[in-house]
Amino acid sequence: MKINKNIAINDKGLLFNPATGESFTANQIGIMIIKLLKEDKSLSEISESISEEYDVDNHTVEKDILDFGFLLKNHNIVEKDA
Repeated sequence: MKINKNIAINDKGLLFNPATGESFTANQIGIMIIKLLKEDKSLSEISESISEEYDVDNHTVEKDILDFGFLLKNHNIVEKDA
């Protein structure tokens, strides 16, 4: 997943899509996922980082990341797969 280039994101979790005028907020884990996506980290790298930070098993974290990614795609925050 790659964050769309036109999406504005601040450190407090506010995301703004100027193409649609929509804005969204993310919690701390959402912010962490988005920052790692911006660094081009893979699903396994993101999962490992979150698992270590929050002491949660990788399987649960990967499922949650995929669910969050689905929401990001639906709101055009990340690029849709070609």
